[in-house]
Order: sequence, then C-alpha cells, then structure tokens
Amino acid sequence: MNYKLTSKNLEVTSAMENMLDKKLSKLDRFFTSDTDAYVFMGMTKNQAKLEITIPVRGGAIRAEQTGPDIYSLMDDAVDSMEKQLKKYRSKLIDFYQSGSGKVYEPLEEVEESTINIVRTKRFAVKPMDAEEACLQMELLGHNFYMFLNAETGEVNVVYRRNDGAYGLIEPILGEE
Repeated sequence: MNYKLTSKNLEVTSAMENMLDKKLSKLDRFFTSDTDAYVFMGMTKNQAKLEITIPVRGGAIRAEQTGPDIYSLMDDAVDSMEKQLKKYRSKLIDFYQSGSGKVYEPLEEVEESTINIVRTKRFAVKPMDAEEACLQMELLGHNFYMFLNAETGEVNVVYRRNDGAYGLIEPILGEE
C-alpha cells in the first residue's frame, strides 16, 4: 500500500513515518500493492490529530483520531480501520453470495429512526471561482469544498478524485 502524507503544524520525523509505515502494513492484506491511502497529521494547541482515508469501491474507509500522543493515535486509527475493513469485506461477501445485487437496503425501506444526523454545520458560502475553491479545499485538508460560484451565482462543490484530479459538481435546478 502506498500512502500520501500531509501535515499541518507538525514536523513529521522519520521515526513517525517508520511507525506509520509499520502500522499501515497491517492493512496490506486487505488491498493490492498499488492502493493509495491518504494520511493527515496535524497539531492544534496540545492536541494531535491523525486522519487516514483509503478509497474503496463505493466510498472510502476513514479513521480520525485526536489525542495528546501521535504514536498512540496511529495504533487507534489503524485498529479502527481494520474493524471497518472487516465489516466492509463481510458486506461484500454477503453481496456476492446472496446474488441479490444490493449490498444495502433501499433508503425508502430503512426505518426513519435508524437515520441519525449527529452533527450539522452552518457556514457562509463566499463567491469565488472553482480554482480558488480547490485551493481553499487543499488549505483545509478536506476532500470536498462547497462554495458560491461567482460566475453563475449558484452553490457548487469541488472534490478531489481518486486519480488526484479535481471534480466540479454544478446542480441543475428545476429538472429531474
């Protein structure tokens, strides 16, 4: 597995990289050798933050940990990813063995009580062009960024694709 490491307010030492490499090697059995993982390490005040994201078919497996010690965060994040990957693998096995063609039940059949929105974010969208939005997204370390397109006056989303390029989502209002 290959990983791309970015950091913010933290000098990544060779010991940290070696430890990260050792920990991520535990996940090699789930992936091919050309799989990319995206790792972010950062420091804010007295808290270290570690995020690991691995794109998979139909989504991404992601672990985010915060705490005082970056080394213990590596252990926790990789353990979390391993649990998620085992669950994902079992869902894939169920999917292929059942032959039903659907891994998940359709959203209409899910009980309303099972959908639990645990966090809502509100923020002002600023007029800018797509290139500036991509720069803002990179500065924040996110995989997507919502903005008000200065040219069209509509809300758009830029996102980072699996191949490293960027995508732009422009809604078409009033059509279905």
